[in-house]
Amino acid sequence: MIIGKIKKDEKTVRLNLEIFCSNCGKKVPGGIKTSEKYSKTKNFREELREFKKNYLCGVCRDKKRVKNL
Repeated sequence: MIIGKIKKDEKTVRLNLEIFCSNCGKKVPGGIKTSEKYSKTKNFREELREFKKNYLCGVCRDKKRVKNL
């Protein structure tokens, strides 16, 4: 998953974070990729905090979509 914008020749950072579904609490595999400059900013930390707070796993996301149809 990519957070922020990564320019063509910019160095990237891969963060292996523990991400949990905000609905069922299941641990979600994977990591976050972002630019090296952006990873050191306050905006990145704020965006990452909001992302973790609102993240849904695939099962919960699909249930929500079907429910809204």
